[in-house]
Amino acid sequence: MERSPSRRVASCKVRLRLDRVIDGHGRITAPGVDQISRAVHTVGQRLWKVPIRTFLPFATSSVRDAANAAEVVDTVARRTGVMLRFLSGDHEAHLAYRAARYLRGSTGPLAVLDVGGGTIEIAYGHGARPVFTSSLPLGARTLARAGLNDDSCLEEFRDLLHERITREVPPDILRQLADAPTVGCSKVFQSLAKLTGTDTLRAADVTAWIPRLAALPPHRRAELPGISPHRAHQALAGAVAAEALMTATGHSTVDICPWSTREGVLLHLLDGTREPGPDHQHRQE
Repeated sequence: MERSPSRRVASCKVRLRLDRVIDGHGRITAPGVDQISRAVHTVGQRLWKVPIRTFLPFATSSVRDAANAAEVVDTVARRTGVMLRFLSGDHEAHLAYRAARYLRGSTGPLAVLDVGGGTIEIAYGHGARPVFTSSLPLGARTLARAGLNDDSCLEEFRDLLHERITREVPPDILRQLADAPTVGCSKVFQSLAKLTGTDTLRAADVTAWIPRLAALPPHRRAELPGISPHRAHQALAGAVAAEALMTATGHSTVDICPWSTREGVLLHLLDGTREPGPDHQHRQE
């Protein structure tokens, strides 16, 4: 039975699609700020009905990495009374590692790979805390916005990602990563596992699916197992990012981990440690 750090008492989801309201200068537009404000207000109204003691309003990289992030946070706070906070990509990697380590329930080498919308993360360690973390702006949404939507520049993106990852990760860490048991966190890895029909994702299967995804328009990708309509437009980019992470770190297979950053935050709170935030002991990008 899966050991859970939480018991869900309420759930509220508001679909935003902020990737559609970011202009050519990387700024969230006024309609986008309106959407965020309405979503925060909706969640706030829902929470009034739930007996909670701690509320941590974290925004994802769509807001964190926007050129006008500070302005967006100030506007949302003025309209809703809620001050949005951010986790750095490096700290997201730390939290994903902590969640994966807890779920596996063991010590020893462990590598954690994560493909998000804005960034990809790598974490590696031997115990409860990682000894190395890295975050790079090569997430599925980022790559799709950069033009990775079909096969017109597919090989260029593949080469770029592999080169960037191997350049940013020290050679000694790459060697240790290659020898460590590895898990893939995030919805991208879970989606690819459903697409390929296995709980242990093989890089060869991802590689085989990439040209198929590149040949399909988003609405056809959404008909495939594991690919939801609202993520179909970036499914190809997510697969390319996952392939690059696996091959650059020397892994032909990864196990799928259902826990990631959210569960890492909960473990912080349950352990009575300080609230999750920037951790300057780890590598910052």
